[in-house]
Amino acid sequence: MASNRIGRINEEIQKELSNLIRNLKDPRVQDTMISITHVETTPDLRWAKVYVSFLQDDKAKDALKGLKSAGGYLRRELGRALNLRYTPELNWALDDSITYGAKMLALINSLEVEKDDDTDEGTDI
Repeated sequence: MASNRIGRINEEIQKELSNLIRNLKDPRVQDTMISITHVETTPDLRWAKVYVSFLQDDKAKDALKGLKSAGGYLRRELGRALNLRYTPELNWALDDSITYGAKMLALINSLEVEKDDDTDEGTDI
């Protein structure tokens, strides 16, 4: 039952951080598209690992530094929004799943499919 509670808290943290990141004034964070892919919180709610993905790889390191520098502000606003006994300390981790997916999609789209008319006519599967 406790894991279900932690799962709900993780979802709420993810949703609130997504909203809070939009309001950050740091140009390193504003200039790139940031997606929070996953949040893992310890059972005692002291630490939360936030996985973020960036659409532009070249701006990812600067944006991650911007998120780390805004960590105190984000934690304070998260505490106000969630009303938990302890507001978890935020640890940021880079998640490259969106970039990897976009790269694979580009590779798939770049393939040319040859159509063989002779082999398709008589085959019924």
